[in-house]
Amino acid sequence: MSDELLKSFKEAYSNLELFPLMHEKEMEQFRVDYGGDLIADLIQLVEDSPNGDGKIVFTGHRGCGKSSLLAEFSKQIKDNYFVVLFSIADSIEMSAVNHINILFAIALNLMSEAEARKVEIPKSTKEQIYGWFAKHTRTVETELGGGLEADFNLLTVLKAQLKADAKVREEITQEFERKISDLVARINEIAALIQTATKKEIIVIIDDIDKLDLARVNDIYRDNIKALFQPNFRIIYTIPIAVIRETFLATIITIETNDQIVVMPVLKVFEKGKNRLPDAHPRAEVKNLLCEILQKRIPSDLIEKTTVEKLVVQSGGVLRELIRIANECCRICLRLIRRKPDEKVLIDDSILEQAINKIRNDYSIRLGKIEFEVLQSIYDNFMPDDPKQLEFLDLLHGLYVLEYRNDETWYDVHPIIVETLRRRGLINDE
Repeated sequence: MSDELLKSFKEAYSNLELFPLMHEKEMEQFRVDYGGDLIADLIQLVEDSPNGDGKIVFTGHRGCGKSSLLAEFSKQIKDNYFVVLFSIADSIEMSAVNHINILFAIALNLMSEAEARKVEIPKSTKEQIYGWFAKHTRTVETELGGGLEADFNLLTVLKAQLKADAKVREEITQEFERKISDLVARINEIAALIQTATKKEIIVIIDDIDKLDLARVNDIYRDNIKALFQPNFRIIYTIPIAVIRETFLATIITIETNDQIVVMPVLKVFEKGKNRLPDAHPRAEVKNLLCEILQKRIPSDLIEKTTVEKLVVQSGGVLRELIRIANECCRICLRLIRRKPDEKVLIDDSILEQAINKIRNDYSIRLGKIEFEVLQSIYDNFMPDDPKQLEFLDLLHGLYVLEYRNDETWYDVHPIIVETLRRRGLINDE
Protein backbone atom coordinates (compact mmCIF):
# COMPACT_ATOMS: atom_id res chain seq x y z
CA MET A 1 0.00 0.00 0.00
CA SER A 2 1.24 3.46 -0.85
CA ASP A 3 1.27 5.20 2.52
CA GLU A 4 1.81 8.55 0.82
CA LEU A 5 -1.21 8.11 -1.48
CA LEU A 6 -3.37 6.93 1.39
CA LYS A 7 -2.30 9.93 3.47
CA SER A 8 -3.06 12.33 0.60
CA PHE A 9 -6.57 10.98 0.09
CA LYS A 10 -7.25 10.95 3.82
CA GLU A 11 -6.25 14.60 4.00
CA ALA A 12 -8.48 15.46 1.01
CA TYR A 13 -11.34 13.51 2.58
CA SER A 14 -10.86 15.46 5.80
CA ASN A 15 -10.77 18.75 3.89
CA LEU A 16 -14.10 17.89 2.30
CA GLU A 17 -15.68 17.41 5.72
CA LEU A 18 -15.03 21.09 6.50
CA PHE A 19 -18.18 22.67 5.13
CA PRO A 20 -19.55 25.17 5.85
CA LEU A 21 -16.57 27.33 6.74
CA MET A 22 -17.32 28.79 10.16
CA HIS A 23 -13.93 29.36 11.75
CA GLU A 24 -11.23 31.82 10.76
CA LYS A 25 -8.57 29.15 10.14
CA GLU A 26 -10.89 27.23 7.80
CA MET A 27 -11.81 30.43 5.96
CA GLU A 28 -8.17 31.33 5.42
CA GLN A 29 -7.41 27.86 4.08
CA PHE A 30 -10.47 27.11 1.94
CA ARG A 31 -12.52 30.24 1.26
CA VAL A 32 -12.73 31.58 -2.28
CA ASP A 33 -13.89 35.02 -3.37
CA TYR A 34 -17.60 34.34 -3.54
CA GLY A 35 -20.77 36.13 -2.49
CA GLY A 36 -19.31 39.62 -2.25
CA ASP A 37 -22.46 41.23 -3.68
CA LEU A 38 -24.62 39.47 -1.10
CA ILE A 39 -22.39 40.58 1.77
CA ALA A 40 -22.66 44.11 0.40
CA ASP A 41 -26.47 43.75 0.38
CA LEU A 42 -26.47 42.65 4.02
CA ILE A 43 -24.11 45.43 5.07
CA GLN A 44 -26.30 47.99 3.29
CA LEU A 45 -29.42 46.80 5.10
CA VAL A 46 -27.60 46.96 8.43
CA GLU A 47 -25.78 50.26 7.91
CA ASP A 48 -28.65 52.17 6.33
CA SER A 49 -31.45 50.91 8.56
CA PRO A 50 -33.33 53.91 10.03
CA ASN A 51 -33.48 52.17 13.42
CA GLY A 52 -31.49 49.60 15.34
CA ASP A 53 -34.04 46.81 15.50
CA GLY A 54 -34.56 45.84 11.85
CA LYS A 55 -35.08 42.18 11.01
CA ILE A 56 -33.57 40.60 7.89
CA VAL A 57 -34.47 37.25 6.34
CA PHE A 58 -31.68 35.44 4.49
CA THR A 59 -32.69 32.55 2.28
CA GLY A 60 -31.42 30.23 -0.43
CA HIS A 61 -31.07 26.55 -1.18
CA ARG A 62 -29.64 24.32 1.49
CA GLY A 63 -25.95 23.93 0.79
CA CYS A 64 -25.57 26.99 -1.44
CA GLY A 65 -23.05 28.55 0.98
CA LYS A 66 -25.25 30.64 3.29
CA SER A 67 -23.51 29.59 6.50
CA SER A 68 -20.03 30.31 5.15
CA LEU A 69 -21.20 33.66 3.80
CA LEU A 70 -22.84 34.65 7.09
CA ALA A 71 -19.63 33.75 8.91
CA GLU A 72 -17.66 35.96 6.53
CA PHE A 73 -20.24 38.74 6.90
CA SER A 74 -19.98 38.60 10.70
CA LYS A 75 -16.19 38.74 10.44
CA GLN A 76 -16.37 41.88 8.29
CA ILE A 77 -18.68 43.79 10.65
CA LYS A 78 -17.41 42.58 14.03
CA ASP A 79 -15.32 45.70 14.68
CA ASN A 80 -18.36 47.97 14.49
CA TYR A 81 -21.07 45.74 16.00
CA PHE A 82 -21.49 43.22 18.80
CA VAL A 83 -22.18 40.19 16.60
CA VAL A 84 -23.65 36.96 17.90
CA LEU A 85 -23.74 34.17 15.31
CA PHE A 86 -25.10 30.78 16.30
CA SER A 87 -26.70 27.74 14.71
CA ILE A 88 -30.15 26.76 15.90
CA ALA A 89 -29.10 23.16 15.24
CA ASP A 90 -26.35 23.51 17.86
CA SER A 91 -28.75 25.06 20.37
CA ILE A 92 -31.94 22.98 20.08
CA GLU A 93 -32.92 19.53 18.87
CA MET A 94 -34.18 20.32 15.36
CA SER A 95 -37.46 18.45 15.74
CA ALA A 96 -38.25 20.53 18.84
CA VAL A 97 -37.57 24.05 17.54
CA ASN A 98 -40.34 26.57 18.20
CA HIS A 99 -40.52 30.34 18.48
CA ILE A 100 -40.18 30.30 22.29
CA ASN A 101 -37.00 28.26 22.48
CA ILE A 102 -35.54 30.28 19.57
CA LEU A 103 -36.00 33.40 21.70
CA PHE A 104 -34.62 31.64 24.78
CA ALA A 105 -31.61 30.55 22.71
CA ILE A 106 -31.07 34.19 21.71
CA ALA A 107 -30.95 35.16 25.39
CA LEU A 108 -28.51 32.36 26.22
CA ASN A 109 -26.20 33.08 23.30
CA LEU A 110 -26.18 36.81 24.00
CA MET A 111 -25.05 36.17 27.56
CA SER A 112 -22.60 33.48 26.51
CA GLU A 113 -20.96 35.80 23.99
CA ALA A 114 -20.83 38.55 26.61
CA GLU A 115 -18.99 36.19 28.98
CA ALA A 116 -16.63 35.02 26.24
CA ARG A 117 -15.69 38.64 25.48
CA LYS A 118 -15.56 39.58 29.16
CA VAL A 119 -18.17 42.30 28.81
CA GLU A 120 -18.35 44.23 32.09
CA ILE A 121 -21.86 43.84 33.48
CA PRO A 122 -22.55 44.85 37.12
CA LYS A 123 -22.20 41.81 39.39
CA SER A 124 -25.59 42.18 41.05
CA THR A 125 -27.35 42.50 37.68
CA LYS A 126 -25.48 39.52 36.30
CA GLU A 127 -26.46 37.37 39.26
CA GLN A 128 -30.11 38.29 38.73
CA ILE A 129 -29.88 37.22 35.09
CA TYR A 130 -28.20 33.92 35.92
CA GLY A 131 -30.74 33.29 38.64
CA TRP A 132 -33.49 33.85 36.07
CA PHE A 133 -31.87 31.39 33.66
CA ALA A 134 -31.41 28.80 36.38
CA LYS A 135 -35.00 29.15 37.56
CA HIS A 136 -36.51 28.67 34.14
CA THR A 137 -34.39 25.63 33.33
CA ARG A 138 -34.68 24.07 36.81
CA THR A 139 -30.91 24.25 37.22
CA VAL A 140 -29.69 24.02 40.80
CA GLU A 141 -26.36 25.02 42.27
CA THR A 142 -25.27 21.47 43.03
CA GLU A 143 -25.34 20.63 39.33
CA LEU A 144 -22.75 23.27 38.63
CA GLY A 145 -20.04 22.06 40.98
CA GLY A 146 -19.22 25.54 42.15
CA GLY A 147 -22.29 27.67 42.65
CA LEU A 148 -23.95 30.28 40.54
CA GLU A 149 -20.84 32.45 40.56
CA ALA A 150 -19.36 29.97 38.09
CA ASP A 151 -20.91 31.96 35.28
CA PHE A 152 -19.48 30.23 32.27
CA ASN A 153 -20.14 26.79 33.73
CA LEU A 154 -23.76 27.77 34.24
CA LEU A 155 -24.12 28.85 30.63
CA THR A 156 -22.56 25.60 29.46
CA VAL A 157 -25.04 23.61 31.56
CA LEU A 158 -27.97 25.69 30.33
CA LYS A 159 -27.00 25.27 26.68
CA ALA A 160 -26.65 21.53 27.13
CA GLN A 161 -30.06 21.35 28.78
CA LEU A 162 -31.75 23.36 26.06
CA LYS A 163 -30.17 21.13 23.43
CA ALA A 164 -30.73 17.73 24.98
CA ASP A 165 -33.38 17.89 27.68
CA ALA A 166 -36.91 17.68 26.27
CA LYS A 167 -38.39 18.30 29.71
CA VAL A 168 -36.54 21.59 30.07
CA ARG A 169 -37.68 22.72 26.61
CA GLU A 170 -41.26 21.78 27.45
CA GLU A 171 -41.14 23.72 30.73
CA ILE A 172 -39.72 26.79 28.97
CA THR A 173 -42.46 26.60 26.35
CA GLN A 174 -45.20 26.22 28.97
CA GLU A 175 -43.75 29.02 31.08
CA PHE A 176 -43.64 31.60 28.29
CA GLU A 177 -46.41 30.47 25.97
CA ARG A 178 -48.77 33.07 27.40
CA LYS A 179 -46.05 35.40 28.71
CA ILE A 180 -43.87 35.91 25.67
CA SER A 181 -43.49 39.58 26.58
CA ASP A 182 -41.68 38.57 29.80
CA LEU A 183 -39.13 36.57 27.81
CA VAL A 184 -38.64 39.38 25.29
CA ALA A 185 -38.23 41.89 28.13
CA ARG A 186 -35.40 39.80 29.60
CA ILE A 187 -33.75 39.51 26.18
CA ASN A 188 -33.95 43.26 25.73
CA GLU A 189 -32.49 43.80 29.20
CA ILE A 190 -29.50 41.61 28.41
CA ALA A 191 -29.03 43.37 25.07
CA ALA A 192 -29.20 46.82 26.68
CA LEU A 193 -26.55 45.87 29.25
CA ILE A 194 -24.23 44.62 26.49
CA GLN A 195 -24.78 47.71 24.34
CA THR A 196 -24.11 50.02 27.27
CA ALA A 197 -20.91 48.19 28.20
CA THR A 198 -19.52 47.75 24.67
CA LYS A 199 -20.85 50.95 23.05
CA LYS A 200 -21.81 48.77 20.08
CA GLU A 201 -25.16 47.92 18.55
CA ILE A 202 -26.12 44.24 18.57
CA ILE A 203 -26.63 41.98 15.58
CA VAL A 204 -27.80 38.42 16.21
CA ILE A 205 -27.52 35.96 13.29
CA ILE A 206 -29.43 32.70 13.65
CA ASP A 207 -28.27 30.10 11.16
CA ASP A 208 -29.75 26.74 10.10
CA ILE A 209 -33.45 27.53 10.59
CA ASP A 210 -33.55 26.86 6.84
CA LYS A 211 -32.71 23.21 7.56
CA LEU A 212 -35.96 22.58 9.44
CA ASP A 213 -38.81 20.66 7.87
CA LEU A 214 -41.13 22.95 5.94
CA ALA A 215 -44.08 22.09 8.16
CA ARG A 216 -42.17 23.20 11.26
CA VAL A 217 -41.00 26.40 9.59
CA ASN A 218 -44.62 27.15 8.71
CA ASP A 219 -45.66 26.64 12.33
CA ILE A 220 -42.89 28.92 13.59
CA TYR A 221 -43.45 31.80 11.21
CA ARG A 222 -47.13 31.66 10.31
CA ASP A 223 -48.46 32.48 13.78
CA ASN A 224 -45.40 33.66 15.67
CA ILE A 225 -43.38 35.95 13.45
CA LYS A 226 -44.36 39.03 15.47
CA ALA A 227 -42.99 37.40 18.64
CA LEU A 228 -39.72 36.53 16.89
CA PHE A 229 -39.38 40.11 15.69
CA GLN A 230 -40.02 41.77 19.09
CA PRO A 231 -36.43 42.02 20.43
CA ASN A 232 -35.08 45.57 20.19
CA PHE A 233 -32.01 44.85 18.10
CA ARG A 234 -31.12 43.62 14.63
CA ILE A 235 -31.64 39.92 13.92
CA ILE A 236 -30.91 37.96 10.74
CA TYR A 237 -33.03 34.83 10.40
CA THR A 238 -32.40 32.11 7.82
CA ILE A 239 -35.37 30.39 6.21
CA PRO A 240 -35.79 27.70 3.52
CA ILE A 241 -36.12 29.02 -0.01
CA ALA A 242 -39.38 27.10 -0.43
CA VAL A 243 -41.00 29.32 2.22
CA ILE A 244 -40.83 32.43 0.05
CA ARG A 245 -42.64 30.51 -2.71
CA GLU A 246 -45.66 30.05 -0.44
CA THR A 247 -47.87 33.09 -0.97
CA PHE A 248 -49.34 33.51 2.51
CA LEU A 249 -46.07 33.11 4.41
CA ALA A 250 -44.06 35.12 1.89
CA THR A 251 -46.50 38.01 2.26
CA ILE A 252 -46.24 37.93 6.07
CA ILE A 253 -42.45 37.88 5.98
CA THR A 254 -42.27 40.66 3.39
CA ILE A 255 -44.53 42.91 5.48
CA GLU A 256 -42.87 42.21 8.83
CA THR A 257 -39.33 42.70 7.48
CA ASN A 258 -40.27 45.73 5.39
CA ASP A 259 -39.13 43.68 2.38
CA GLN A 260 -35.68 43.08 3.86
CA ILE A 261 -35.28 39.65 2.27
CA VAL A 262 -31.93 38.63 0.80
CA VAL A 263 -31.85 35.60 -1.50
CA MET A 264 -28.65 33.68 -2.14
CA PRO A 265 -29.02 32.09 -5.59
CA VAL A 266 -27.53 28.87 -6.80
CA LEU A 267 -24.54 29.34 -9.08
CA LYS A 268 -25.74 29.10 -12.65
CA VAL A 269 -23.51 26.49 -14.30
CA PHE A 270 -25.39 26.85 -17.60
CA GLU A 271 -27.60 29.52 -19.06
CA LYS A 272 -31.25 28.49 -19.21
CA GLY A 273 -31.64 25.50 -21.53
CA LYS A 274 -28.00 25.38 -22.64
CA ASN A 275 -27.38 22.13 -20.75
CA ARG A 276 -29.88 20.43 -23.08
CA LEU A 277 -27.68 21.10 -26.11
CA PRO A 278 -25.05 18.63 -27.38
CA ASP A 279 -21.48 19.51 -26.42
CA ALA A 280 -22.71 22.19 -24.00
CA HIS A 281 -19.98 23.91 -21.99
CA PRO A 282 -20.48 25.38 -18.51
CA ARG A 283 -20.16 29.11 -17.95
CA ALA A 284 -16.46 29.84 -17.56
CA GLU A 285 -16.66 32.09 -14.47
CA VAL A 286 -18.78 29.57 -12.54
CA LYS A 287 -16.71 26.59 -13.65
CA ASN A 288 -13.50 28.35 -12.59
CA LEU A 289 -14.93 29.27 -9.20
CA LEU A 290 -16.13 25.74 -8.44
CA CYS A 291 -12.86 24.27 -9.71
CA GLU A 292 -10.98 26.62 -7.38
CA ILE A 293 -13.05 25.35 -4.44
CA LEU A 294 -12.06 21.78 -5.29
CA GLN A 295 -8.41 22.65 -5.87
CA LYS A 296 -8.16 24.06 -2.36
CA ARG A 297 -9.32 20.72 -0.96
CA ILE A 298 -8.07 18.06 -3.39
CA PRO A 299 -4.51 18.12 -4.79
CA SER A 300 -4.52 18.20 -8.59
CA ASP A 301 -2.54 14.93 -8.81
CA LEU A 302 -5.42 13.07 -7.14
CA ILE A 303 -8.07 13.91 -9.76
CA GLU A 304 -8.14 13.90 -13.54
CA LYS A 305 -8.49 17.39 -15.00
CA THR A 306 -11.37 16.37 -17.29
CA THR A 307 -13.15 14.76 -14.34
CA VAL A 308 -13.12 18.02 -12.38
CA GLU A 309 -15.33 19.74 -14.96
CA LYS A 310 -17.77 16.81 -15.03
CA LEU A 311 -17.98 16.89 -11.24
CA VAL A 312 -18.71 20.62 -11.36
CA VAL A 313 -21.56 20.06 -13.83
CA GLN A 314 -23.10 17.33 -11.69
CA SER A 315 -23.20 19.67 -8.67
CA GLY A 316 -25.77 21.89 -10.36
CA GLY A 317 -23.94 24.88 -8.88
CA VAL A 318 -24.76 23.93 -5.27
CA LEU A 319 -21.60 24.15 -3.16
CA ARG A 320 -22.61 21.43 -0.73
CA GLU A 321 -23.35 19.07 -3.62
CA LEU A 322 -19.93 19.80 -5.09
CA ILE A 323 -18.34 18.91 -1.76
CA ARG A 324 -20.63 15.90 -1.28
CA ILE A 325 -19.77 14.37 -4.66
CA ALA A 326 -16.04 14.95 -4.18
CA ASN A 327 -16.26 13.49 -0.68
CA GLU A 328 -17.91 10.33 -2.02
CA CYS A 329 -15.19 10.05 -4.68
CA CYS A 330 -12.52 10.18 -1.97
CA ARG A 331 -14.32 7.48 0.04
CA ILE A 332 -14.29 5.18 -2.98
CA CYS A 333 -10.60 5.84 -3.59
CA LEU A 334 -9.69 5.20 0.05
CA ARG A 335 -11.41 1.82 -0.13
CA LEU A 336 -9.63 0.99 -3.39
CA ILE A 337 -6.20 1.88 -2.00
CA ARG A 338 -6.70 -0.51 0.89
CA ARG A 339 -8.07 -3.29 -1.32
CA LYS A 340 -5.54 -2.87 -4.14
CA PRO A 341 -2.41 -1.40 -2.56
CA ASP A 342 -0.24 -1.94 -5.64
CA GLU A 343 -2.46 -0.01 -8.05
CA LYS A 344 -2.34 3.70 -8.83
CA VAL A 345 -5.61 5.24 -7.66
CA LEU A 346 -7.01 8.66 -8.56
CA ILE A 347 -10.40 10.23 -9.12
CA ASP A 348 -11.27 9.66 -12.77
CA ASP A 349 -14.52 9.35 -14.72
CA SER A 350 -15.16 5.81 -13.50
CA ILE A 351 -14.78 6.83 -9.84
CA LEU A 352 -17.04 9.84 -10.43
CA GLU A 353 -19.65 7.60 -12.04
CA GLN A 354 -19.66 5.30 -9.01
CA ALA A 355 -20.10 8.29 -6.68
CA ILE A 356 -22.92 9.75 -8.80
CA ASN A 357 -24.73 6.40 -8.93
CA LYS A 358 -24.62 6.12 -5.16
CA ILE A 359 -25.95 9.65 -4.63
CA ARG A 360 -28.58 9.19 -7.37
CA ASN A 361 -29.90 6.11 -5.63
CA ASP A 362 -30.06 7.98 -2.33
CA TYR A 363 -32.15 10.68 -4.00
CA SER A 364 -34.36 8.47 -6.16
CA ILE A 365 -35.67 6.05 -3.53
CA ARG A 366 -37.69 8.87 -1.97
CA LEU A 367 -39.60 9.76 -5.13
CA GLY A 368 -43.13 8.71 -6.00
CA LYS A 369 -45.43 9.11 -9.00
CA ILE A 370 -46.47 12.70 -8.25
CA GLU A 371 -42.88 13.81 -7.62
CA PHE A 372 -41.77 12.31 -10.95
CA GLU A 373 -44.57 14.16 -12.72
CA VAL A 374 -43.45 17.46 -11.15
CA LEU A 375 -39.83 16.80 -12.10
CA GLN A 376 -40.80 15.93 -15.67
CA SER A 377 -42.78 19.17 -15.99
CA ILE A 378 -39.89 21.24 -14.66
CA TYR A 379 -37.42 19.57 -17.01
CA ASP A 380 -39.69 20.29 -19.98
CA ASN A 381 -40.77 23.83 -19.06
CA PHE A 382 -38.25 25.19 -16.50
CA MET A 383 -41.24 25.92 -14.29
CA PRO A 384 -43.67 23.79 -12.27
CA ASP A 385 -47.31 23.63 -13.32
CA ASP A 386 -48.22 24.89 -9.85
CA PRO A 387 -45.46 26.68 -7.88
CA LYS A 388 -47.55 26.43 -4.71
CA GLN A 389 -47.96 22.65 -4.96
CA LEU A 390 -46.66 20.97 -1.81
CA GLU A 391 -44.73 18.34 -3.75
CA PHE A 392 -42.91 21.05 -5.70
CA LEU A 393 -42.02 22.94 -2.53
CA ASP A 394 -40.72 19.72 -0.93
CA LEU A 395 -38.62 18.97 -4.03
CA LEU A 396 -37.25 22.52 -3.96
CA HIS A 397 -36.46 22.19 -0.25
CA GLY A 398 -34.75 18.83 -0.81
CA LEU A 399 -32.53 20.00 -3.72
CA TYR A 400 -34.27 17.79 -6.29
CA VAL A 401 -35.25 21.05 -7.99
CA LEU A 402 -32.87 24.00 -8.19
CA GLU A 403 -33.86 27.64 -8.53
CA TYR A 404 -31.80 29.92 -10.75
CA ARG A 405 -32.05 33.68 -11.16
CA ASN A 406 -31.05 36.29 -13.68
CA ASP A 407 -33.58 38.65 -15.26
CA GLU A 408 -36.14 35.96 -14.51
CA THR A 409 -36.49 33.12 -12.02
CA TRP A 410 -36.47 29.62 -13.48
CA TYR A 411 -36.04 26.08 -12.26
CA ASP A 412 -34.25 22.95 -13.35
CA VAL A 413 -33.93 19.37 -12.19
CA HIS A 414 -30.79 18.53 -10.21
CA PRO A 415 -28.34 17.10 -12.80
CA ILE A 416 -27.95 13.87 -10.84
CA ILE A 417 -31.72 13.26 -11.00
CA VAL A 418 -31.92 13.87 -14.77
CA GLU A 419 -30.49 10.42 -15.47
CA THR A 420 -33.21 8.88 -13.28
CA LEU A 421 -35.87 10.61 -15.38
CA ARG A 422 -34.16 9.42 -18.55
CA ARG A 423 -34.04 5.81 -17.38
CA ARG A 424 -37.74 5.92 -16.54
CA GLY A 425 -38.54 7.16 -20.04
CA LEU A 426 -39.82 10.51 -18.76
CA ILE A 427 -37.50 12.60 -20.91
CA ASN A 428 -35.97 12.09 -24.33
CA ASP A 429 -32.94 14.19 -25.23
CA GLU A 430 -32.52 12.72 -28.68
